Amino acid sequence: FSVYRRITALGTPATIDDFLQPGIKQIAAGYVVYGSSTMLVYATRRGVNGFTLDPSIGEFTMSHSNIQCPPTGRIYSVNHGNYFQYSKGVQQYIQRCQQKTKADGGPYTQRYIGSMVADVHRNLIKGGIFMYPSTIDKPKGKLRLLYECNPFAFIMEVAGGNATNGTKRILDVEPTELHQRSSFFVGSKNMMEELEECLNLDL
Repeated sequence: FSVYRRITALGTPATIDDFLQPGIKQIAAGYVVYGSSTMLVYATRRGVNGFTLDPSIGEFTMSHSNIQCPPTGRIYSVNHGNYFQYSKGVQQYIQRCQQKTKADGGPYTQRYIGSMVADVHRNLIKGGIFMYPSTIDKPKGKLRLLYECNPFAFIMEVAGGNATNGTKRILDVEPTELHQRSSFFVGSKNMMEELEECLNLDL
């Protein structure tokens, strides 16, 4: 989820302009991940904090304060089933991930469980990169900019990572419709920089 300041005057009906704001205008964002425990991750410009549900009292308690995404990691998350649908730059980055050795920070492991929340959450904590590129069949991407890409981009940047659509910083993209789709890459700073080197092949 995302929180924005409304553009229209207080006390008047909201308009589409209140929602079609670039991600950089977010003042807060968050998500809830369910598993062996239930965790709420909440970010403001002051930092990212995690709260775990304590079932004995029925409340969330802070369990992860001031979360910082490691600058690099050994996990890459992408749907390999679409490999030949991806651009040459994305394919090259995937090949680099597969070829990593101890000499250059590897070996990497591929973890993709089909839940962006779970994949990005793990990479935020442990370091890693999540990729959902555009494909030949879906040239505009699949994920929704406003309520999937923007919240995670905001959270990751506050935590020290980066996020892009492949050509532009996600938070700078000006939305034109509520359900606008986008390609999406998000993760550890150093891994994102190496990805962008490969994506330059597509320009």
